Amino acid sequence: MLGRPGAGPALAVSLVLVAIVCAFTGLCYAELASMIPIAGSAYTYTYATMGELIAWIIGWDLILEYAVSNMAVSVGFAEHTVDFMDWFGIHPSLRWISPAYLPSGLQDFQGHILYQPGWHFGFNIPAFLIVMLLTVVLVRGIRESAETNNIMVILKIAAILLFIAIGSEYIHPTNWHPFYPNGWSGVLTGGSIIFFTYIGFDSVSTAAEECRNPQRDVPIGIIATLIICTILYIGVAIVLTGIVKWSKLIDDAAPVVNTLRHIYDAHPNTTLHWTHLAVLIGAMLGMISSILVFQIGQARVWFAMSRDRLLPKAFSKVHPRFRTPIVSTWIAGIVVGIPAGLLDIGTLADLSNIGTLFAFVLVSAGVLILRYKEPNRHRGFRCPGGPVFPALSIIFCVLLMAGLPILTWMRFFVWLIIGLIIYITYSRKRTEFYNRLK
Repeated sequence: MLGRPGAGPALAVSLVLVAIVCAFTGLCYAELASMIPIAGSAYTYTYATMGELIAWIIGWDLILEYAVSNMAVSVGFAEHTVDFMDWFGIHPSLRWISPAYLPSGLQDFQGHILYQPGWHFGFNIPAFLIVMLLTVVLVRGIRESAETNNIMVILKIAAILLFIAIGSEYIHPTNWHPFYPNGWSGVLTGGSIIFFTYIGFDSVSTAAEECRNPQRDVPIGIIATLIICTILYIGVAIVLTGIVKWSKLIDDAAPVVNTLRHIYDAHPNTTLHWTHLAVLIGAMLGMISSILVFQIGQARVWFAMSRDRLLPKAFSKVHPRFRTPIVSTWIAGIVVGIPAGLLDIGTLADLSNIGTLFAFVLVSAGVLILRYKEPNRHRGFRCPGGPVFPALSIIFCVLLMAGLPILTWMRFFVWLIIGLIIYITYSRKRTEFYNRLK
C-alpha cells in the first residue's frame, strides 16, 4: 500500500505470522462453537453466550467484514476480467472498467499515467455485474451453489500450482534482496495488509458438533487447513517477488496474471501463452467461489439478526419457492455491488482486515469471559493451553490492527458508532429482552 512500509519478499514471513494468529483464533472459535448445540456464525455463538449487545456489535462487525472483503474480491475479479477480455483483443472504455476512486492513480503496462490519484468519472462495471449475477444464483438456491463452489475451489488450487511450477523458471534471486526492505515493521504491516486472504478458515470450527472426537479432530482440521493455505500462499509470494521487484506489485489488483503477462512480453512462447490463460481462468473461478461463500455468510447474518428482531422483519423474509432469504440476499448484493464499482482494492482490503481482526478479538475475549463466568458449562472442545492461546490471539490481533492506517481506524469507528446508534434507537426496543424489562 502506498505510503506504508511493505514486507517486500518477507511477505512469506508475514503469511506465517498471520497463519499462527489464525490458528490461535480458530481454536477459540472451535471452543465457542462447541458450547452451542447449533451450527452458526460468531454472531450466533455470541448471542447465545454473551448477550444481545455484544452480539449486535459482532453482527454489525461481521456485516462489514463480509461485505468489504467481497467488495475487494470483486474489484480483483474485475481486473482479471479486463485481462481476460484483453487476451481476446477486447478493449472496453477505461472509465467503465476501473474504480471511480484511485488513491494511487492508474498506469498502463508501459508506466504511462492513465488517471491521476483521486476520484474520476467512471464505474467498475465488471465488479458490479459479478456480484449481481451471483446474487441471482444465491436467491435461486444454495445446493447448486455449494456443488459449483467445490469445483471452483479445485480449479483455483490447480491454477496456483501451475503458476508456481511455471513461474519458478523465471525467478531472478536478486529481486529477493533485500529480503526485509522495511524490517519487522514491514513484516507486521504486510501481515495487516494481507490478513483478509485468510478470511473463512474459521468456518472449519463450526463443524465441532459433527466430529466424532472434537478434542482431536477440530484442531487437526483447523491447523491442516491453515498449513495447506499458508504453503500455497508462501509459494505464490516467493515466486512472485522473485520474478519482479516487490515495489512493482503495489496496488495491483491482479499481480499474478499481470506478472505472467510481463513475462510473456519479455519471453513469448506457447507455454506461457496458455499458462497465462489457464491461471487467469482459475483465478477468476476461485474469486467467484470466494464471493459466493461470503455473500451467503453476509445474507445469513442479516437474516439471523432480523430473526432476533435486531433488524427489520423484512430481512428474514424467505422466497416462497426457493426457500432462501430473498430480501437479505438482494440487499447484501446491492450493498457489495455498488461500492465495488466505486472503490479500489486497497481501501476495501484495509476495512475488511480491521473488521475481521476486531471480530477475532471479541471471540477470543469471549472464551476467556465464559471460562470465568461458566467454568462448568459443557464444551465439546476446549482450546488447549488454558488462557494462554486466547490471550495470545487477542495480543497478536491487536498488533496486526496496529499496522493498519489511522484512516482505516477512523472509518471503522464511524461504522461502529453508526451501529450503536441504530441499536440504541431501534433494535434494542424491538427485542424480547427489552419487552420483558418493560
